[in-house]
Amino acid sequence: MTYVVTDNCIKCKYMDCVEVCPVDCFYEGENMLVIHPDECIDCGVCEPECPAEAIKSDAEPGLEQWLKVNADMAKSWPNITQKKDPPSDAKEFDGVSGKYEKFFSSNPGEGD
Repeated sequence: MTYVVTDNCIKCKYMDCVEVCPVDCFYEGENMLVIHPDECIDCGVCEPECPAEAIKSDAEPGLEQWLKVNADMAKSWPNITQKKDPPSDAKEFDGVSGKYEKFFSSNPGEGD
């Protein structure tokens, strides 16, 4: 089991989760974060830290797409362990539906 970052992180990209992760398994894309499933120890400390409620246990049904996105992007995006400021318009995108189709970017972020 692991935790995955889902579509509500897209364009919100709050980073409260990265500082609490004991194994530094978050990776930064241009407009979202992902969790490396092979590095996550399933401790769950990140889930309640996410203001957008975008982090879910992969035991929840219907998250197969997000497990694949997290696994694929963690291979090419840089590791991030320190919280940065979210985008200035993050609150406007929190809860917006269809963000993957409209806004997902496979471009890497800056990392630490």
